[in-house]
Amino acid sequence: MLDLNFKYKDIINFLKDNSPFKPQLAIILGSGLGEFAGGLKTHKTILTTSIPGYPASTIEGHAGKIHFAEYTGKKLLLFQGRIHFYEGYLLSKCILPVFITHKTGCKKILLTNAAGSVNINFHPGDLMLATSFNGINIKKELTGLIGLSGIEEKNQVLDLPSQSFNNIIKKAALDEKIKLREGVYWYSKGPSYETPAEIKMTRKLGGDAAGMSTVHEAMFSSYLGLTTSAISCITNYGAGISESKLSHSDVTETANLVRDKFERLLKRIIIMI
Repeated sequence: MLDLNFKYKDIINFLKDNSPFKPQLAIILGSGLGEFAGGLKTHKTILTTSIPGYPASTIEGHAGKIHFAEYTGKKLLLFQGRIHFYEGYLLSKCILPVFITHKTGCKKILLTNAAGSVNINFHPGDLMLATSFNGINIKKELTGLIGLSGIEEKNQVLDLPSQSFNNIIKKAALDEKIKLREGVYWYSKGPSYETPAEIKMTRKLGGDAAGMSTVHEAMFSSYLGLTTSAISCITNYGAGISESKLSHSDVTETANLVRDKFERLLKRIIIMI
């Protein structure tokens, strides 16, 4: 078993020494969604480059910052950027934000991401609440979670995503009059986008949106007992649905266009937790 308490003891000790409070909710902000942190009362911001042993962020739209923030009296832990498997990092590093969340004593986490539409009724600018997770070789690729400290039962039943948390998110969307799609988030390792044939296959197998993150974070956080939900910002059509060529800049650009809607939803969720 890989002892994460030992592996990341310097990171955890650093954050304990620099943490101003115990957070009530952690949010991992996906591609192009990081600016949400700027609209809140921030108690402390830590550059991940200043944390000993923290993996460097190499992807545009992932600033590499951890914020201890507050909104309407609720204490928040915000990760402005995540660690991707396709960047070449081991799974034990990709789940580090979740492990940090757990070690701070926070009990609830919301994962956000940018994703491409697979469902032909989903369009760029939509927000989708994940009702389930799936993907190509997902079980094979995520078996690396077994053996990490805290995950010892291969047949453990997970409350993933949390139905109670999902209900809060759906109520928040109704209150803000935001149309919230619901569907299956389909994971692939990346870094290349899916081909038209893969998108067609994903649709036939029940996927609604496709992305390259989130699932290992969700599984690990649920294993650790955190209340876990995920929201995708649909930033592009999957390959073959549109004739437009996919690019990461388009992903971040679309995420910026729906920034107001995304921020209103997150703020309402925070109020309701």
